[in-house]
Amino acid sequence: MVDIDTGALLNDKREFYSRLIHLALPIMLQNLLNSAVSFVDTLMIGMVGEAALAAVGLANQMFFLIIIFFYGVSSAAAIFIAQYWGAGNREALHKVMGIALLLNLFGALISSFFSFFYPELLMRIFTVDPVVIARGAEYLRIVAVSYLFSSVVLIFSIALRSTGNAKLPLYVSTFAIVLNIILNYILILGKLGFPRMEVRGAALATTIARTAEIILLLLIIYRRKYPVAAPIKEYFSFNKTLLKRYLITGIPVILNEMFWSLGMTAYKVAFARMGTNVIASVNVTEAIQGLFFVALMGISNASAIMIGNRIGEGSLESARVYARRLLLSGLIVGAFLGVALVLLSPLLPIPFNLSFTSYEMTRLTLIVMGILLPIKAYNMILVVGVLRSGGDTRFSMFTELAGVWIIGVPLAFLGALVLKMPIHQLYLFLALEEVFKFILGMIRVKSGKWINVLTEETPLSLDPAL
Repeated sequence: MVDIDTGALLNDKREFYSRLIHLALPIMLQNLLNSAVSFVDTLMIGMVGEAALAAVGLANQMFFLIIIFFYGVSSAAAIFIAQYWGAGNREALHKVMGIALLLNLFGALISSFFSFFYPELLMRIFTVDPVVIARGAEYLRIVAVSYLFSSVVLIFSIALRSTGNAKLPLYVSTFAIVLNIILNYILILGKLGFPRMEVRGAALATTIARTAEIILLLLIIYRRKYPVAAPIKEYFSFNKTLLKRYLITGIPVILNEMFWSLGMTAYKVAFARMGTNVIASVNVTEAIQGLFFVALMGISNASAIMIGNRIGEGSLESARVYARRLLLSGLIVGAFLGVALVLLSPLLPIPFNLSFTSYEMTRLTLIVMGILLPIKAYNMILVVGVLRSGGDTRFSMFTELAGVWIIGVPLAFLGALVLKMPIHQLYLFLALEEVFKFILGMIRVKSGKWINVLTEETPLSLDPAL
């Protein structure tokens, strides 16, 4: 297919970076707020004790697993939504949203059922500590219903972003997060006359905040008649042809996210076997790391929108140029953030009420994380922002899952249980997974085979020779 747009946009870097900032900044701020609430949750639970900290961290693995499923479904939808928006096909956009809503709600019902009725069983997957199991079960029973709300919010938020409106999800998320933090303070620690609920308070605060979020988001979308709003019947009027096209592209994304998250959970199983202080240190490390990943998440999501819109418009050569610029931007931003994380590593763990041993584990692990940030940044933008936006979901699935399950998980158990590595050395050992993805990703992007036009009845691939 011959590119139909090789005009000013391709050569105007100022316009390119202006568009990137316009999309990425609200996403960065929203991710920062999400990471901040995780940071504050961890901080407040840390005031209760390390057993409570470990319990909430492990209990949240259930939410981690289901949110990854939601994200896989939503990311698959976003590929189509960005291209359909570029092509000006609003009706097809709504139908793709309907497919994604059905899949997300189905997954939410299953996870809510097990979290409410069998929470102890879920906790025993990660730990044998009876105190941690009991506290984690308390958390899961209360938070279970919130999975349903999150499944819907994520679809509408990603659809808004893919149509160029990244601000509304930011504003609504900000409201929900501020509410969550206030309720955490009141319910976890027992302030303003409320009883001290500790772990149960964290779960109740989360559930109330997510309930408020879904109500506010849908109310604004429908009152202001944003492009993603449609009668309920229109969402679910998709035909078998569209469903098949979604599943062909989307199933690799969903499987990718699910098996990747299971891999991350397998890492947590290995880490938990190293001791309660190790898993507490890992939870703190990940809460801190999340604050540094917000810029990369913003760039990767903005990349997917920008590239997807260009492909939908038929500007395939622009999409290739965008990919190269965005990957380079990721490396630069990742290097800057990595240096900052290394320099701040002695200070960041201090507020978490850790024992000296756990503090030292966390400090050294943060240094390793900082060293690895540039390559992690490249890989994040590669998979989420470039390969998926081009519909190259099967290759990205192979790259990620081979890295996690053939390299990462075996090394995690080898390092933790056989070689008895300290946690910071184990994280460095696991970096071989990132090197593998980096090499394969560079080769794929250079080939140009990652670009597919999904808005056609028969999806088209870009032949680099054209």
